Amino acid sequence: MEPLQRKLLNAVDHCVDEALEGIVSSSGCLSLLRGHRVVVRADLGALRGQVGLVSGGGSGHEPAHTGFIGGGMLSAAVAGGVFASPPPASVLAAILALRDAGASGVLLIVKNYTGDRLNFGLAVEQARNRGVAVDMVIVADDCAFSQPSKAGRRGLCGTVFVHKLAGALAAEGRPLEEIVCQVKEALKNIGTLGVSLSPCSVPGCLPSFDLPPGEMELGLGIHGEPGIKRLKVATADEVVNNMIDHMTNPASQSHLALKSGDSVVLCVNNLGALSRLEMAVVTRAAISCLEGRGVQVARVMSGSFMTSLEMAGVSLSLMKANQEVLRLFDAKTSAPAWPNQSGVRVSGRSYTLDPPAVGTDVSSQSEGPLSGVMANTLEMVCSSLLQRQEELNSLDRASGDGDCGNTHAQAAKAILEWLHSHVVPGCPGQLMSTLAGLVQERMGGSSGALYSLFLTAAAVPLKDHCHPAAWATAMHAGTEAIRRYGGADPGDRTMLDALCPAVEELKRLATVPPGGHMAVLQAAVERSELGAESTRDLIARAGRASYIATERVTLPDPGAVAIATILRAVFQALGGTEAK
Repeated sequence: MEPLQRKLLNAVDHCVDEALEGIVSSSGCLSLLRGHRVVVRADLGALRGQVGLVSGGGSGHEPAHTGFIGGGMLSAAVAGGVFASPPPASVLAAILALRDAGASGVLLIVKNYTGDRLNFGLAVEQARNRGVAVDMVIVADDCAFSQPSKAGRRGLCGTVFVHKLAGALAAEGRPLEEIVCQVKEALKNIGTLGVSLSPCSVPGCLPSFDLPPGEMELGLGIHGEPGIKRLKVATADEVVNNMIDHMTNPASQSHLALKSGDSVVLCVNNLGALSRLEMAVVTRAAISCLEGRGVQVARVMSGSFMTSLEMAGVSLSLMKANQEVLRLFDAKTSAPAWPNQSGVRVSGRSYTLDPPAVGTDVSSQSEGPLSGVMANTLEMVCSSLLQRQEELNSLDRASGDGDCGNTHAQAAKAILEWLHSHVVPGCPGQLMSTLAGLVQERMGGSSGALYSLFLTAAAVPLKDHCHPAAWATAMHAGTEAIRRYGGADPGDRTMLDALCPAVEELKRLATVPPGGHMAVLQAAVERSELGAESTRDLIARAGRASYIATERVTLPDPGAVAIATILRAVFQALGGTEAK
């Protein structure tokens, strides 16, 4: 038997009640009706003379529906068990609570599922028998079925649009009949379609359906039921285009009629387990797809609004919007799950700015006596790093993410590319600044930042001088910058264990007699290589390796090995002999 889906709960039988307690106790604006799974506004008195709004349904769709309780949206939400309709007695309790608070009428907003229609409908009739002015609207926004059954289209995330429009009208003091009329008109212009990469599982149960790797369900509902079509997983752009094609296909009886020039509000709804990164990519794809069809995207809301437990999927809801609909959509609400919308039209807005001009003025760079030797040295360094790419990757796999060789290779290739199309300036300081910009942009990650820090700081002493003592000062300045901002020290099993011993040796360049510079450089290289080798016996205290168990880190640090490689290449390029 398959294991049940893991969930962070106390007990299956109590999960809904404990969840409601968690939601209400953490909010200063909500209250629970004792004996019912009914959440109401804590300031019910504010409803006097206004229409109160009730919605709800099965649990497992959080933040729906309790997250949409607040001024300008719902007045109460009724929760059933997970994916189960709430009992009529609880719905009636919610209606009567709003009546007793002085509401002029009560509107129930119900998704089109048989259980919800029956239980909410029974409560409506019971309330009417008690003299309550109450009405009910059914949301059926599902665009999945080309020929819906007698049960009709399902109610999906478009319900949240209805909560907002009706809530704004109620806050303005509009009468029940007018709110019902406007909401029913808006419902004609709302459509939703969902897609998922995984099923979900009700607490205590197995996943609702099987979905092989590499496949996805199109047109599924919010209760774990499978979709109408199974497709191969594709790119976000392709999936979104497929979804909007399906939603707007005139051959389908449940399509949303959409043409070029129409204005819409777009809701990109996380069904539970998509990452925010994926949601942002899907949102971009949806906006681009709609605008490519000539549709004006007036507003966008992207996030979790009506989920299906831990389902890794997304639904798109579209609402055609005129100025009145946008006015109601933009009206203020205190509901915690409603996003903080800007009220600015999305389509037609320029959202990019030119960055400020930064970097070295290449027009002022000219060749000098050192240009040739510096170019040759850079080529030797880059060649050495490329030769050791796989070795560095292998070392990094033992203590990091295995890409140290790749990141150094990226920098090497960027520098070689630059060398083939640019003049190497005669001023070493200008070259250091240029290289700092290159590795910052092309190397990436923490390595790019560390090397860029080193080169930026090293450039300063070399702006006006290029004698050996200036190079020693530059090496020291660069190393200190790495220590200052990187937070590591020698002995922490990082690149500094190879760099610091070399820099210490290079200080002798300031006092060594003429002709002794190469001997100092050779000694610095050898100390660097010894320092890199010593890291295999050190405990990592900085970088990714510090998170790995000590007994698993037995190879030299790849960053230190890279530093030793660079210094050995410099030495060889300047006429030094090969390593022993």
